[in-house]
Amino acid sequence: MTWSEVAELLWQGLRETTWMVGFSTVLTAIGGLLVGVLLTLTERGGLLPLRPVNALLGLVVNVGRSLPFIILLVAVIPFTRAVVGTTIGTTAAIVPLTIGAIPFYARLVETAIHEVPADVVAAATAMGATRRQIVGKVLLREARPGLVAGLTVTVIALVGYSAMAGVVGGGGLGDLAIRYGYQRFETEVMIATVGVLVVFVQLIQTLGDVLVRRLYHR
Repeated sequence: MTWSEVAELLWQGLRETTWMVGFSTVLTAIGGLLVGVLLTLTERGGLLPLRPVNALLGLVVNVGRSLPFIILLVAVIPFTRAVVGTTIGTTAAIVPLTIGAIPFYARLVETAIHEVPADVVAAATAMGATRRQIVGKVLLREARPGLVAGLTVTVIALVGYSAMAGVVGGGGLGDLAIRYGYQRFETEVMIATVGVLVVFVQLIQTLGDVLVRRLYHR
């Protein structure tokens, strides 16, 4: 196989991986933020303490985080088929990617919100701020650096998950590495795929670090 053919395969795999990771990141950011905020609000001493709700959410999140992604990938096949009509391809891989990443990010959101100083919340409460205002203008605003840092970690985890999705024909760089690097013993394809993944992850980490630094300086 010539390097021009390898480059074409890598470009296609990179596009598919970017699509999977990008769309999953958007869904994960929304879902994980909602779950993380609910975990914080409903805990003991929270703004809306509801222990049964908190316990249920915590259980769901813990179960989701404890499942290895390859097992989750297979377990949600019926749900994936119901949502997108197929279980093969990049679009189908978005479903398990999102399901696997939301619990992961939700805990990071919870941790970031817990780092907001209690006196800031107390001051907002003393000034008559509503729960919604405290959440939107105090907790989430003050926790932005931690939220972005947590999302950066989550996106990098999604890149790893997307590579595993190649085992079931999910497409992307993982599928490329398995089909050519493993099944066909094309060593140069495997090496090139690993190199692209390393660069991709480094770019994500660098972008995340820059955003976090800017938020801290505000």
